[in-house]
Amino acid sequence: MGPESYYDILGVARDANEKEIKKAYRDLARKYHPDVCKESGAEEKFKKINEAYSVLSDSQKRAQYDHMGHDAFSHASKGSYSGGGGYGGGFNADFSGFGDIFDTFFGGGGGGGRSAGPRPGADLLMKMRITLEDAALGTEKEVGLTHSEPCPDCDGTGSQTKKLNTCTTCGGTGQMRQMSQSIFGQFVRMSTCTACGGRGRIPEERCRACGGSGRQQVHRKVTVNVPPGVDTGMRLRMEGFGEAGDYGAPNGDLYIELEVAPHKRFVRRGYDLETPVTISAAQAALGSKVEIGTIDGRNIDLSIPPGVQHGTGLKIPGEGIRRHGRPGDLIARVGIVIPGSLSAEQRELYEKLLEIEGKRPQKSHKKGFFQDVVDKVKETVK
Repeated sequence: MGPESYYDILGVARDANEKEIKKAYRDLARKYHPDVCKESGAEEKFKKINEAYSVLSDSQKRAQYDHMGHDAFSHASKGSYSGGGGYGGGFNADFSGFGDIFDTFFGGGGGGGRSAGPRPGADLLMKMRITLEDAALGTEKEVGLTHSEPCPDCDGTGSQTKKLNTCTTCGGTGQMRQMSQSIFGQFVRMSTCTACGGRGRIPEERCRACGGSGRQQVHRKVTVNVPPGVDTGMRLRMEGFGEAGDYGAPNGDLYIELEVAPHKRFVRRGYDLETPVTISAAQAALGSKVEIGTIDGRNIDLSIPPGVQHGTGLKIPGEGIRRHGRPGDLIARVGIVIPGSLSAEQRELYEKLLEIEGKRPQKSHKKGFFQDVVDKVKETVK
């Protein structure tokens, strides 16, 4: 039995609209939030609900999910560094943007200011150009990535002693309050604490390697798993491969935006591929068998039916773009090529064919030099 689909997790039909998905998500989130539900496995269930909603609530991600299937989508970009650091990450759904919802549900926030605490790392976007073969068959690519990682000297704390103290300027709230009086009454302005940067804690002793930031810029090699069936404009997400977050906060994510390069022999039509096949007039009339290349480098025989017309598309099932479920097809677009010059034997056969059809061959209009002179004299006499 395969993994539970995102539709099953939320308990909605595959054709559910945005409103139905949102309602199902809110009901389940209230029920399984760890602060409310103390049942065993509630936290894991809550994470799955978030993951399902983050995909199905986004039209682009939902379309990719429906086309690629659960396995291909959820494991689309599992990757790793080619060396270094015991760092792991993989493809997952986007969990951003849920804080405000749960603050509303369970009594957090509401004051309009950012709560104190460690800040998650920023996301990164990288563009990758791949071949049509890579898009059709799937591939692994190694790319260079420069980003910030937790400082190894202080374990990301920013402190030489690896200890953090409560900020005395803001009292650990991460925010500073400024009171002002006007004719309309008293106003309170909230701003990020300049001493701790909104973290609420400061290093006991600043780390000499990173200057107290807790981060260092590094260059890594990242392996990206590109699943079959992707297309230009699609984005793969590698969880945790973005910028380092504050100490105790998650790293950002790395997004890989794909561009599929044009191919000299194949044209993509959704999940189908189209390729030209040229035949002679005799092959078109009598039928024939020709060899045609596939996207994965094989050669297969294609039967040309008798009487095929120029521009006809002949379908070869299952030889198109691979994807979840049935792959696309390969369409061989027939082009009938007429020879520009004929041998004596070919001309004789074509003339015989015209006679059988009851038509006369066109006589040559070419004249010799002497005949041209005679014609000009005749014109002059007239």
